[in-house]
Amino acid sequence: MTVTLTRSTPAVTSPPPARVRRRGERSRLASIAYHATMITVSAVAVFPVLWVVYMSFGDADAWANPAEILRSPVTSNYGAVLRQHDGFLTWLGNSLVVAICTTLLGVLIAATAGYALSRMRFPGHRPLMWTFLVTQMFPVAILIVPLYNILSTLHLLNTYAGLVLTYCTISVPFCAWMLKGYFDTIPVEIDEAGRIDGCSPFGTFWKLVVPLARPGLAVTAFYTFLTAWGEVAYATQFMTTPDRYTLAVGLQTYVGQFKAEWGAMTAASVMISAFAAAVFFGVQRHLVSGLTAGAAK
Repeated sequence: MTVTLTRSTPAVTSPPPARVRRRGERSRLASIAYHATMITVSAVAVFPVLWVVYMSFGDADAWANPAEILRSPVTSNYGAVLRQHDGFLTWLGNSLVVAICTTLLGVLIAATAGYALSRMRFPGHRPLMWTFLVTQMFPVAILIVPLYNILSTLHLLNTYAGLVLTYCTISVPFCAWMLKGYFDTIPVEIDEAGRIDGCSPFGTFWKLVVPLARPGLAVTAFYTFLTAWGEVAYATQFMTTPDRYTLAVGLQTYVGQFKAEWGAMTAASVMISAFAAAVFFGVQRHLVSGLTAGAAK
């Protein structure tokens, strides 16, 4: 009897299929690199703010040895700033008057101009749009001298009205362009329905369109407020007496050629930033909806 031996051939196994990543899914290495980059960028952005807050709790010699602040932080800088005669509180009042008036006047002009550009066609329609755009290209240094001459001729130097009008030249062109794009997203049929009901063009704008445009108005109002709140160049040149200084100009008095009150300056900077942050958190709901409404409609 013959026995035949055969060698069994091992079964060939195919490699497991490569895992396909879903859209937006990163590898572990890419995810680590991404988060490391974001953490680094965030730290760079936040560090100056935290440093100013930290130094505001130091004494007069804190800049020479910042580590001493951790051992003995002080709050006297804030009290000294608030108690200063004709100082911080005066500048705060001036800034509030200028910022609020600029916001009200600037948003009113920008809203009416943006609505007219969005809904109406009149001679000079396109040149007006380009004029709003071109005015944003001029740096502040070029405009200081002509604006100074204009305000001097009108006797508006060292006045709230002169500074408000100056700030409107900064905010209105940008806000008009922004609101024009927002008004474009509101259906024209709403305007037609208002006219059928007997509303005038301004009545249609005020009663029907403005309530629908509140998110866009909130964005432009906040931009205008910050423009007037933190502007330095125009206020420095056009406000000539200490009783009319705004906060941005008043901060410069803490650091001069023969003195440097860094503690007072950092404390005042923190309070100014805190007020602006409070305004932001108060309107952030409208800001978010206003920035995203144009893309959602």
